[in-house]
Amino acid sequence: MKLKSFVITLVAAQALSFAAWAHHSHGAYAMTDYTEMEGTVTDVYWINPHAWVYLDVLGENGETVNWAFEAAGSTTLVRAGIDPEGVKAGDKIHVKCHPLTDGSSGCLLGFVTTSDGATIEWD
Repeated sequence: MKLKSFVITLVAAQALSFAAWAHHSHGAYAMTDYTEMEGTVTDVYWINPHAWVYLDVLGENGETVNWAFEAAGSTTLVRAGIDPEGVKAGDKIHVKCHPLTDGSSGCLLGFVTTSDGATIEWD
């Protein structure tokens, strides 16, 4: 009976570890490619498990496109020394990120360069 309980516990632990690994996969992003753009921050969500920055970017056709940038969680960003007030709505920033593979307006945020020239890693 102890062996059966042990096996059930082991299988449950394995299943949970796969779920956690899958959640943190960056499979939706082109991890071998970087794209760069600049624009005006419209929103910042300083939350866990991932912080989000939204940026209005002028598109090739002259139309404004709102991009969504996924970053590490707020706890991880604070531990890395990133100030929660360092990027806020209205700021003009430059980003370097991994684009979504489906071509939609989203990226995995890599680096942010603020208007004062400071470049900070966000993932």
